[in-house]
Amino acid sequence: MTFYEKEIIRINGIIYSNQEQIETVIGVRSYIDNNSDTDLNLDLLSHLRFVSKFHLLRLFKKHYGLTPRQYLIDKRIEKSKEQLRIGMSVTETCFAVGFESVGSFSSLFKAKTGKSPSEFQKEQFSRCILNSES
Repeated sequence: MTFYEKEIIRINGIIYSNQEQIETVIGVRSYIDNNSDTDLNLDLLSHLRFVSKFHLLRLFKKHYGLTPRQYLIDKRIEKSKEQLRIGMSVTETCFAVGFESVGSFSSLFKAKTGKSPSEFQKEQFSRCILNSES
């Protein structure tokens, strides 16, 4: 075995020292991606992967830079943008993407995008009209 092969194995062992942790956070992220419109919480996510919720929180933040809750909110906001673009009402969008309150949805949407959901929707419609006239 050459020096370089030994170094690759050594570095690989450092970087991927705990494959189970990586699989845990990837599994949780995948679960959030596929179930973002349902009622998700840290207890449920940690139970699914058989890990402490505090450990899961640290792992997720370490690997993705966000907590699972922050990731879930971002995912829901992205889905809500799609729904608003196709003409779904703000209230319908709110419940379709998994929020429980129109007020909290609107305030989170504005905090993340800088616009209220209705302002965002009006802007998208005006862009669509301008594009169709061109």
